[in-house]
Amino acid sequence: MSFELLTRDPQTAARCGKLLTAHGAVQTPAFMPVGTRASVKAVSPEELQECGAQIILANTYHLLQRPGPRIVERAGGLHRFMGWEGPILTDSGGYQVFSLSQHRRIGEDGVIFRSEYDGQTIHLTPELSIEVQNALGADIIMAFDECPPANAPYEYVREAVARTLRWAERSRAAHRRDDQLLFGIVQGGPYEDLRQESAQKTVALDFPGYAIGGVSVGEEKSTMYRVIERTAPLLPEDRPRYLMGVGTPEDILFAIRCGVDMFDCVLPTRNARHGYLFTSQGPVRIRNARHREDFSPLDPECGCYTCRRFTRAYLRHLYVEGEPLALRLLTLHNLYFYLALLRGVRRAIAAGRFGELWGRPAELFRLGQPSNRSS
Repeated sequence: MSFELLTRDPQTAARCGKLLTAHGAVQTPAFMPVGTRASVKAVSPEELQECGAQIILANTYHLLQRPGPRIVERAGGLHRFMGWEGPILTDSGGYQVFSLSQHRRIGEDGVIFRSEYDGQTIHLTPELSIEVQNALGADIIMAFDECPPANAPYEYVREAVARTLRWAERSRAAHRRDDQLLFGIVQGGPYEDLRQESAQKTVALDFPGYAIGGVSVGEEKSTMYRVIERTAPLLPEDRPRYLMGVGTPEDILFAIRCGVDMFDCVLPTRNARHGYLFTSQGPVRIRNARHREDFSPLDPECGCYTCRRFTRAYLRHLYVEGEPLALRLLTLHNLYFYLALLRGVRRAIAAGRFGELWGRPAELFRLGQPSNRSS
């Protein structure tokens, strides 16, 4: 398992790489569809592969509770359990420290949650997080961390950074499998000095990859961009850089410009379920009445199954009537859009054109279509 830099953009910090894992290679920059409970909502593993997904993400906190890591382990690991043959990344449960703040208590040993499923107490420690991820068998696993909210005061974030570093050391000590890559996570909120401290001390632990955490947690977009721009260069060039939980196509392109390699976000799948579609012509809200008699494809530039076979009028009909097929077709399109956009990014970097195109997602999306494979 290794990471190899292949190409650098001459005008920006963008780069193409190849991340080798136990279940295959990932060409970077890469977007990871989110399969929280061992399933990317509404689509099958085969459809994910056809959309161009290389690697997907699953959630440790939720799988710990249902079905439980031992069931997954007895099934042969997460890959066999969910029928996905490619690489998988599991988070550590650290995001739930932020998102479930009303149902948890943080201590030095770990975090005590009250389960939203049955009200039982869950004491998630760095050791338990790694034990669960070892049992799940993902190719990339994450150190347990504390993700503070955007409005947290300086002293709170400083303590969270120090605790995250101690938990990173414990996570590394607890890790038992050499076929899994354990990534460290940089925290620090919007505070540049804390980001620098977190990056320096996390890098000193010599993880095979590093993540920028604690963004897209309620801060202004300008703040998020500043954090990304100033944190990415603090991470080693010869290791993959992963921006957690981000974001819109524009956010991802900005981060790639700063030298980030890996991304995950629920936006393409969640927005699809709410009838919001990403297209090369701008966003489409499929329930709007103007699509009722529109017999054109959702995006004439798109090569996905949905756009090749169905019209806006039909998709609107399915969505308004609450047909389950609507969720599948809309999700397929949004995932394809993101994955084709990243494919176009890789081609643009390889051709030395990303610095010219990074602010033009529609052109990068078109570049990622199969007909442009030679570009």
